[in-house]
Amino acid sequence: MELSNAEEQLMQILWKQEKAFMKDLLIAYPDPKPALTTVATLLKRMQEKNFVGYVQLGRSREYFPKVSKKSYFSRQMNGMIKSFFNDSATQFASFFTQETDLSEKELREIRTIIDKQIKNK
Repeated sequence: MELSNAEEQLMQILWKQEKAFMKDLLIAYPDPKPALTTVATLLKRMQEKNFVGYVQLGRSREYFPKVSKKSYFSRQMNGMIKSFFNDSATQFASFFTQETDLSEKELREIRTIIDKQIKNK
C-alpha cells in the first residue's frame, strides 16, 4: 500500500521524531502548517494502512511509525524499478549513472559499494 504525498510528508516527520504527540507533529511542519483536522485525518488514514500506530496516554495519543523508513524506501524503489525499468536493476543503474549529475568521486564511491557487495555474495 502506498502513501499519498501528504501522508509521506507526515511520515517523514514521524520517522525523524520516532514518536510524537499531535502538537509535536504540527510544530514540526514547515509553514504554512496544515490544520489540526487535516493532520488527524492523515494519521487516521495512515493507521488504516498500517503505517502508524499509537499509544493512548490519558486523553492524548502518542504516535509512532510501524514501518521503517528503510523498509518503505526499499519497497518504493523496487516498485519503481519494476514499473519504469522493466524489473531490471541494470536498466535502473544505467539510467541513474547517466542521467544524474554524479561527480567522478561519487561514481567511484558507488563502485566501491558495489564491489563490496559482490565480495559478500
